[in-house]
Amino acid sequence: MLTAFRAFAKSWFAAVLIGLLIVAFAVFGIRDVFGHNVSSSVIVAGSRKMTPTEFRREFDQVRKRAEQQMGQPVTTELAAANGLDRQVLSGLATRESFAELLHKIGVRPSDKDVVEQIAKIPAFFNQVSGRFDKKQYEQRLAQNDMTVQDFEGRLRDEMAQQQAVEALASSRQIPRAYSAMAAIFALESRDVDYLVVDPASVPKPAAPTDAQLTAFMQENAAQLTQPEFRVLTLVRFSPQLVGANLAVDEAELKKRYDFRKDTLSTPETRSLVQIPAKDAAAAQAISARLQRGEAPAAVARSLGVDAITYDAKPQSAIPDRKLADAVFKLQPGQVAAVQGDLGLAVVKITAVAPGKAVSFEEARPALEAELRKDAAAEKVYALTQAYDDAHQKGANLTEAAQKAGVAATTLGPVSKDGRDQQGQPVGGVSPKLLETAFGLPAGGESEVVEAGNGDYFAVRVEKVVPPALPPLAAIKPQLAQAWTMRELGKAMQAKAESLAARIRKGETLEAVAASSGAKLVRVPGVDRRTAQQNPQMSQDLLGAVFGGGKPGEVFTARGPGFSMVVGKVAAIHVGDPAQLARLTEQARPEMTNTIFREIVESAQGAARQALKTKIDYNLARTALGLPPLTAGGPAAGGKGQPELAK
Repeated sequence: MLTAFRAFAKSWFAAVLIGLLIVAFAVFGIRDVFGHNVSSSVIVAGSRKMTPTEFRREFDQVRKRAEQQMGQPVTTELAAANGLDRQVLSGLATRESFAELLHKIGVRPSDKDVVEQIAKIPAFFNQVSGRFDKKQYEQRLAQNDMTVQDFEGRLRDEMAQQQAVEALASSRQIPRAYSAMAAIFALESRDVDYLVVDPASVPKPAAPTDAQLTAFMQENAAQLTQPEFRVLTLVRFSPQLVGANLAVDEAELKKRYDFRKDTLSTPETRSLVQIPAKDAAAAQAISARLQRGEAPAAVARSLGVDAITYDAKPQSAIPDRKLADAVFKLQPGQVAAVQGDLGLAVVKITAVAPGKAVSFEEARPALEAELRKDAAAEKVYALTQAYDDAHQKGANLTEAAQKAGVAATTLGPVSKDGRDQQGQPVGGVSPKLLETAFGLPAGGESEVVEAGNGDYFAVRVEKVVPPALPPLAAIKPQLAQAWTMRELGKAMQAKAESLAARIRKGETLEAVAASSGAKLVRVPGVDRRTAQQNPQMSQDLLGAVFGGGKPGEVFTARGPGFSMVVGKVAAIHVGDPAQLARLTEQARPEMTNTIFREIVESAQGAARQALKTKIDYNLARTALGLPPLTAGGPAAGGKGQPELAK
């Protein structure tokens, strides 16, 4: 059904819309793009050119978002190895092409619209006034390596696209027939009858011979071959291993408390409201109104200013230092006019929460833990230095560990994914350790490697066990069970096909069930919305029931659990007319949005083709600090710059 909807985006209506865009573009001209030298541009789309620096900035933004989503660093090399550079480059080429198309045909937001949109962005508001601040605007852009011109150009492009899409989508709805088809599809139900062929209905195969199991194992060698394993000798340097019994110096503990007591204590906080005043007379009037009990927000609104509220904030959280000093001398409920560094304001204290000092004894456990952690880190560093010195002088891993006074332990056999030969997780291994160990040859030793959280290690590969099939004896019971299940499956499949052949020749399900001993199941009113929750219906059975078969057509499918079924659709029922009408109207707006979104995507692709947008993949890689894929030429295809596959 979804394919039918998407086909609408390729229909005459969509074609006309896209065609109009291309014709309009042709009228406004694209000849100026063909003669340009783009050797210094990563992307050229009409009059638009993207420099290597701009591409690097765009790529880094996407890469950093990937790091946040994955919760771990993503290097440029790793991102490129997974195709992120090509994805970003292709997306930027499409974006720039469509923006150029809209600009050429005159879809351009006014300067006033752009300014108004910028003024609505909270990131550019002054924290005190709560209004747009040009200085804050420029600082935020600079923090993101963007100029005002870059940002406003991007915003202008986004507004133009939004205006074009909204105008396109609001001008027409999809035909009601499309959403009606979706409603009919969703509300249709079917009655299905089927016979169950389970393991009990076929002869049980004899126990397999060793020859049969060996052949079965060879047939499934790819799934049964065990990965490479390695036996490792490991030296760990960990604060947890050395810090448990470290003594704490009392004088050092007291010294740290004296240094940290202000930060360990809870500061006094205050809740207040601040209303800016233009002069002393205005401040006096505001004070009077607040003292009479008027709401601060209403007072500020009547004067055309914004009231600033601080809820349970310490003195350091108030940006105006002079005002903060005055505020923390006032009493709860007190109203006062204060001349701060940032101007005159009237403040009202709504609540005061006293601070709480932490005593030395209260802080002792946390400070002792900190000192032990610091001492453990220092000791770990000293141990790694002692080990490294011995190792550099020619001692092997075990000898260097003895000289440093650190124990060496043996691990394994262990696979690259941290499992033993029985498939169970091996304790005490980390991804970093495994990566290091599997990057060494047999007999190879690593240097001291940082493992994170203050831990370090060194590892030696004692033995490499190459990938191999396990011995038959080691997996014989499991293999025999799998072989038996396969043979039962074959027998059930054969019986299901023979029963289906009888039904196709004219016998009824009831008659075949009676003569074969198969169980007859009738499931009425199966619909697409609830079918997944029906325990009598497997995924394969549902596919056969709703796969387009006509009532009376016989099919075979895998049934629930370990079984086969032979069945047919007994009847097809259309949904309730009232429900159909309601769902038709409910689905129409969403389907309209989906189809018009696909029309926009088609228009974006058409813009790339009409402009003959050009990109230089090698220049893009160079911008990322990566080597080009070829020796100084384009990545692929023809003269000039290659167009990425879309």
